[in-house]
Amino acid sequence: MTQRGANVAIFVAAVVTLLTAVLAPSAASAATGPSAPRGAAPGGRVVIIGIPGLMWRDVDAKTTPALWRLTREGSAAGLSVRTTRTSTCPTDGWLTLSAGQRARLAHGDCALPPTPVLPGQPSPTGPPPAGGAIAPGWPAIKSDNAGTGYHAQIGLLGDAVHAAGGCTLAVGPGAVFAAGDGGGRVDRYVPSTDKATPADWARCRLAAVDVDEVFRAYINAGVDPHGDQVPVSDGKRAAAASAADRRVAQVLSQVPAGTTVLVAGLSDTGVNPHLRVAVAKGGGYRTGLLTSSATRQDGLVTLTDLTSTAFQQLGLKEPQQAVGSAWRSEHSGDSTAKRVDALEDEDVAAQAIRAVQTSFYWVLFATQLVLYGIAALALRRLGNDPRSRARILGGTRVIALLGGAVPGASFLAGLMPWWRAAHPTPVLICTVLGFAGLMTGVALAGPWRRSAFMPGLVITAVTAAVLALDVMTGSSLQLNTLMGYTALVAGRFYGFGNQAFALFAVAAILTAAWVCEYPLRHRADPDPGGLAGATRRAKLAALGIVAAIGLLTVAVDGLPAWGSDFGGVIAITPAFAMLGMMITGKRVSPVKLGAFCVAGVALVLAISWWNSRSANPTHMGRFWQDLMDGNAWDVVTRKFDAMLNSLGYWPFTLALAAALVFLFFVLARPTRWRAVSLLHRAYQHSRTMRPALICALAVGIIGTLANDSGVVILSVAFSLATPLMLAAGVRSLEIDLDAGTEQPRPRAPRAASTESPSA
Repeated sequence: MTQRGANVAIFVAAVVTLLTAVLAPSAASAATGPSAPRGAAPGGRVVIIGIPGLMWRDVDAKTTPALWRLTREGSAAGLSVRTTRTSTCPTDGWLTLSAGQRARLAHGDCALPPTPVLPGQPSPTGPPPAGGAIAPGWPAIKSDNAGTGYHAQIGLLGDAVHAAGGCTLAVGPGAVFAAGDGGGRVDRYVPSTDKATPADWARCRLAAVDVDEVFRAYINAGVDPHGDQVPVSDGKRAAAASAADRRVAQVLSQVPAGTTVLVAGLSDTGVNPHLRVAVAKGGGYRTGLLTSSATRQDGLVTLTDLTSTAFQQLGLKEPQQAVGSAWRSEHSGDSTAKRVDALEDEDVAAQAIRAVQTSFYWVLFATQLVLYGIAALALRRLGNDPRSRARILGGTRVIALLGGAVPGASFLAGLMPWWRAAHPTPVLICTVLGFAGLMTGVALAGPWRRSAFMPGLVITAVTAAVLALDVMTGSSLQLNTLMGYTALVAGRFYGFGNQAFALFAVAAILTAAWVCEYPLRHRADPDPGGLAGATRRAKLAALGIVAAIGLLTVAVDGLPAWGSDFGGVIAITPAFAMLGMMITGKRVSPVKLGAFCVAGVALVLAISWWNSRSANPTHMGRFWQDLMDGNAWDVVTRKFDAMLNSLGYWPFTLALAAALVFLFFVLARPTRWRAVSLLHRAYQHSRTMRPALICALAVGIIGTLANDSGVVILSVAFSLATPLMLAAGVRSLEIDLDAGTEQPRPRAPRAASTESPSA
């Protein structure tokens, strides 16, 4: 017992010590935070022009000269407008701007915002101020959003301006919902831009402007008898964008000098979400691209970032309830036309991946299910002819390795601009298969192809390395890829999404286990006995490998600068601790497993505490703040409910069930060849195959319980581990049969056989 405890203590101490070494240099840089735009001084002046529905394909030098000039002189980006629903309506966008958190207008039609309550009209929140207005239905809107999972505090922006002694100006109905304070009030209301005077613009530090011509074109087009939006022609859309541009020009001609102008395409125009326009000029924004700490992607910002930008430019402290990050300007030497084309291309990529992402999982899991069936039939029909047997086993192995390479290849496909093709989906399929074939070719190219585990090691090592290098260099392959995330969903913009985490964690586990084969094989006692036959020095070397890879895996997955994955650390830590014990021949009891899980929770909380001290904390740092404020339970409950709801994701649930059935009937159930299962054969040819599989399953199960994607985690884990285990088992059978160490068992007459298949 003392020896086991010492080994566990050494492993945990090594992880903590090395992690501290990694965290220390990063903490200093994180504490400084990203630089703010220069020139933002207290008492600044901001005008926010909301143009619901505006896209970058609407902007050109001829049709929209004012917006083109703003883009040429300022910074631009694609704007993710996702709020609480798949498609964002104009009032949802305005309310999100008001709260700095995803908000909504519940039970309302996706129409233009209603006319505000003016002085002399009754209002449940009291009379509107003279010359001002109140947003209609404000108490119900505020109560509804406070009760959602996001707990949006409507009126946050307006309250902050009033608390600082400033006033608010709303031009147009939608602007009242953005600039209204906690009571829905704005100090000055003007129905449209052509009725605003220079005195109106000079009066208030914060002005919001509703320019609704683009969205109005869709309202005027109406819906068909089935309730679907009637398409708006390119000509009518261009005319609407031109009319909106004239409104923008009116604003720009009257605002006082030194005003920061922020333009946002606030909402969608139908059921299909798109990236919208974001432009900033003044306040230190120079010619280039916008980014923020929330996205870490040049040319991509979010709607909640707009609220944070307004706070910064006004010189006000951003309240904790606002979750965005201020827009920053990144210089670009590209021409205006080239920048606009690149931002339009960003939306094209997002649309292309959205069209195929769900079907990809269906195809991936269905293909693997077919593969499992073919493998089962092939293995049951092995004959005594060596050449026929070699073809069946060799073909099954190649297909299994190809299936295991597809998840990693789906990220490598992001290196190619497949979405620009005339038919992007076939090009994407060919690209993924091409990279998967390349990985499989490398796995079978060298002398290591004769090994039962080395080809799988090549695939897992490449997969883990690609994902690790990607998140360490900006997460460019995570965005708009099949197993990554998209800006349209806006769940993540950097680091590891849940699918990528599952793939990375399982690849790292399998890599670490199979790398340990080297010291365990070459430094073992002469008496073979699996892990029991390994020398103490070999076990220590293997433990060092597990600790080193485990530390790197935790750092890549959990550090806010890289993977920034909260639930992943909770799953990876106990899985690697289990692996370290199992490869050294130690038994993992439920008590020890529970202790490892507690260590994972403690580790991720330590990272969250460290991140909360930075100037721009990620969701990990904000969780620590919620924990200190007593609000963390709401976050945990929301994620747990999402995890339970994931059982309804039929593509993943069915794939998981199929993988479990395959594990039993094909890999774990004994074959007709001396009643030994493929997994057992793989265990005989690899000292670490069993720990590898068990720990891969452990990281998938714990990850399922610790993440809101739930069953998706385990399904993705199986999509990598199962085909590679099949390949290892098939190769092990092939080695045994070719060596003559296994002979087919004579079949007994069916009537005379009373034994079960697993007897």
